[in-house]
Amino acid sequence: MSLLKILEPEVEATVQRLRAKKFKPDPIAGEHFSRIVSVMSSAYKRHGFIIERAILEQLKFCPDFEVWEDSTFQVPATADHIVDSAIKDPEHIYGTETSYREGHRTLQVDAIVFNKLNGEISAYEIKRGSGLHDAGKRRSILRDLLCLQILLKSYAELRGYEVTKARAHIIFYYGMCSIKKPFSLTKDELDEHFGWPVSDAVEEVNGVFRERLFSILASPT
Repeated sequence: MSLLKILEPEVEATVQRLRAKKFKPDPIAGEHFSRIVSVMSSAYKRHGFIIERAILEQLKFCPDFEVWEDSTFQVPATADHIVDSAIKDPEHIYGTETSYREGHRTLQVDAIVFNKLNGEISAYEIKRGSGLHDAGKRRSILRDLLCLQILLKSYAELRGYEVTKARAHIIFYYGMCSIKKPFSLTKDELDEHFGWPVSDAVEEVNGVFRERLFSILASPT
């Protein structure tokens, strides 16, 4: 089964939610343009989830990978304390590890990939990356990423994996990176990074979503 076939139900459900969206006409924009603004603002947010799912599902096709997501990745206070001292010079976090255990907060990890050939485990937060975040949000994103980095190896070992290397990344799909290298990736880097075709398959899904979205905007109601 192709990625598009897997994602078609999600794309169609998203389109139908956008079609049914209620909005209040703005006094200046009027009903027509208010509807466009309302639909598009919701579409941007929901498209981010489609990109997440598309990347996750495409990676599952690779026979050398084990791939999953984790919506409740635990962050113990120890991890936050370690990261506090490293956040101004984040690359120094490499080589630092702490034990994974129940924490005082959790992270949503969009994709975790274990490479069975070399024992490497990687974790990814996935964002559209069509605009830059403000300074406060960038700091929050980086903090979470560094916590993920120092916990990832222990997390994988507790699940029974023999890990040679652990790396955490953020994918800013459309290239506007709020976090610098070596922590960030963009659409054009994904195929080489994974050693597996990703971007073309995701773009096929994006093309269908775009076409269905435009059909909503072109319709009178």
